[in-house]
Amino acid sequence: MKTIGALLWEPGTRSGWSVEEIEIDPPKSREVRVKLAASGICHSDDHVDTGDIPLDWAPIIGGHEGAGIIEELGPDVTGFEVGDHVVLSFLPSCGHCAMCTIGRSNMCEMGAGVLAGFAPDGTHRVHARGQGVGPFSFLGTFSPYAVVNIDSCVKIDKDIPLDKAALIGCGVPTGWGSSVYAAEVELGETVVIVGTGGVGMNAVQGARHKGAKNIIAIDPVSFKRDQAKIFGATHTVENYEQAADLVAGLSNGQGADKVIITVDIAYGHLLNPAQEMVRRGGTLVLTSAAPVTQRDVPFDLFTFAMSGKRLQGTLYGTTTARRDIPLIADMYRRGEFKLDELVTKTYELEQINEAVADMREGKNIRGVIMYDL
Repeated sequence: MKTIGALLWEPGTRSGWSVEEIEIDPPKSREVRVKLAASGICHSDDHVDTGDIPLDWAPIIGGHEGAGIIEELGPDVTGFEVGDHVVLSFLPSCGHCAMCTIGRSNMCEMGAGVLAGFAPDGTHRVHARGQGVGPFSFLGTFSPYAVVNIDSCVKIDKDIPLDKAALIGCGVPTGWGSSVYAAEVELGETVVIVGTGGVGMNAVQGARHKGAKNIIAIDPVSFKRDQAKIFGATHTVENYEQAADLVAGLSNGQGADKVIITVDIAYGHLLNPAQEMVRRGGTLVLTSAAPVTQRDVPFDLFTFAMSGKRLQGTLYGTTTARRDIPLIADMYRRGEFKLDELVTKTYELEQINEAVADMREGKNIRGVIMYDL
């Protein structure tokens, strides 16, 4: 079928996205075609344009946060039917690799190929200008339609608004899980969230769900600091220095139990001032993606080791997509999770470069591309 999509032809050059005609093949074995309702705008796609995530191939169809309705089934599809509502998970979970079988589906072996430039079987489903197009994270939600493997699909109840459910495919569980699972926030703790965009705001929600007493949000953008209070932050500050003073006062000088870094880009200089706020025996969680070439990290190793602190990396918030996507959707339905408030502005696909610019400038918690269902 012919439709349109937003493509990146020169990764790493900040050339922006080209919205143009594409052709999508029918679904093959264990694949479905999904009519999308919406796609979130996430920094991960932008990292490919800026070069923080370098690619040696092109073109790429971006987008990895999406939800929609299954329109067509390929051969060998089980567990899904035409008309099912699904969230597309930016990391697939096969269910049978070593990581999946121990409950760590966020580290599924199938996910190793999400930036390889092909569908999981090594071929292309999308074509433009006479050549194959690689899908970001096996998805490519910067198009009204996507052909995806069922290992990237998570079924949700049909009463959940799909435009909000789209966000549960990446940023929401990544942030929420960073508090709930990676940091293991506990009742009464003091938690610092560094950066309150589409990921960090959900880390705030996760800390609130776990019963943190003090939730301190750090962000230089006043709009985001104001919004953080809506999501559960008890205190907001502009920078590390202000946060350190506040944490010292709230903890009788002991430090924060947990500090979670969810900024747009994890540069090396951000880690040490964060760990300095962590109490003895506490945990520093790094959620943000760093530039692939980032190697220099000034860090007080002596104090870190002698204080028994833990540095914890996390992918997808250490969530399990097939468990946590429906869980978050259900919490939203019960009024226990804020999704509507995450969407600052919606855009047409043709406005994608405007949406990316707004994200870079900190104007949005989450910008969302809307499609006509």
